[in-house]
Amino acid sequence: MNNKLLNKIETLTFGIVSISILYVLIYNLLHYDPIQGYDGDAHHAYVQNFLNLYTPGRLNQPSSNLTYEFFSPPFPYLFPAFVNEICKSYFSFENIYETCQKIYGFINIIFQSFMYLVLLYLYMKIVKLFNGTDKKIYLSVLLVLGLFTANYRSIGMIRAETYILLLNSFLLYRFLLLIKKSFAYDKSDIFYFGFTIGLLALSRQWAFLLFPAYFLLYFFIKKEHKLRYFKFLTYTFFIGFLISSWFYINLYIEYGSFTKFNQEPIPFSFKNQPLSFYLPIGNEASMVFTKPIRPYFQNQFLPILYSDLWGDYWGYFTFTSRNLEIGRNQLVIGDYLARVNIVSLIPTLLLFSGLRHSFKYIKNIDRSLKEYFNLYLSIAVFISLFGYLWFLISFPQPGGDTNKATYIIHLFHLLGLMTVFRLEDLKQKNYRSYFSIMLILFFVFLHNLSAMMSHFPRIV
Repeated sequence: MNNKLLNKIETLTFGIVSISILYVLIYNLLHYDPIQGYDGDAHHAYVQNFLNLYTPGRLNQPSSNLTYEFFSPPFPYLFPAFVNEICKSYFSFENIYETCQKIYGFINIIFQSFMYLVLLYLYMKIVKLFNGTDKKIYLSVLLVLGLFTANYRSIGMIRAETYILLLNSFLLYRFLLLIKKSFAYDKSDIFYFGFTIGLLALSRQWAFLLFPAYFLLYFFIKKEHKLRYFKFLTYTFFIGFLISSWFYINLYIEYGSFTKFNQEPIPFSFKNQPLSFYLPIGNEASMVFTKPIRPYFQNQFLPILYSDLWGDYWGYFTFTSRNLEIGRNQLVIGDYLARVNIVSLIPTLLLFSGLRHSFKYIKNIDRSLKEYFNLYLSIAVFISLFGYLWFLISFPQPGGDTNKATYIIHLFHLLGLMTVFRLEDLKQKNYRSYFSIMLILFFVFLHNLSAMMSHFPRIV
């Protein structure tokens, strides 16, 4: 087949994958209730008590009495809380709180699904700007960044991770524009960057793992650009501080810590976790590819993270302890998720390939658009990984309950972007090899589609 025909097939595949993603989003909207999500009760309690938490003078008790997610920043709860207040004020239902909970949960999934589509669009703009091409569609974006099963669980829950992904994609896009101008910023750059940093800090504490890389990048920037870049960082992060600091100062005043959590940390020591946490050992480690669902390989870092990224280790899209009687396909889901883990070795290897490919830019002394951007992505990936490991070691859980790919999904998106850049480079050099990889990823996507979908009954 010639390249022209392959290009038409690629366009057709882009359409099929786009429709499939839309189908998954709509299907989950109709089959998933956010109450089934991680700490669903606590997140709903946050929404229900939003005004009590943030209206001056209304809180006469510790915020931890209202929700054990009290340490979470407020921005992701603002929209569902607004819908909830409208519902309670203008409608009259027999069970007003339960009914409004269903309504704002349903609308919130619509809102976060729209955010996800905007996210994918921004990724395409980033790749277009990165490569300097006039293309309008990038199949690699959908088949790499749209392949993570954890994306769709986050969208279905009342959580902050979709906010972090969207806000960070906008920040990366603005950063690329800044690099392209050799860090010659104007007032709009300072405003957009600073405001987005503030919103990220008000979304979830995981977002702070994205910030240090901007400062570390300073040491790699050409001498003639250093002062300009330093001033830009000073202005933008000061704006971010002004927007978000009130929340963390309030945490400190109320609980004596800027980084309060609903569990007390213990002094950092690698001994906080057993050897099996660091090294997948024992008979259960092999169950990553035979029965990758809890409680197997309990508290093993990499097996759980891998199984939760591509499959559904914790069972929140198949069955939960809340509703064991209505989760469907419980007897066979483990076998299917085992196959998901097996075929997902392919995109996993591609992610490592993308990371390795980025090193060729990092080693380049003559910094350009691609070098600076890949350098930021690489630093942010490693800081996010080790920051997450620090958290898991400082707040150990015997069952590994805080080890969820959703929490750190932005790390995989950074890896995914590097992989997309690698594939787009390959496309320019060897289109047929690129097309072969896309075809393989397409079949992996089709195979894993069911893992991205709720296995609960219809809710509307």
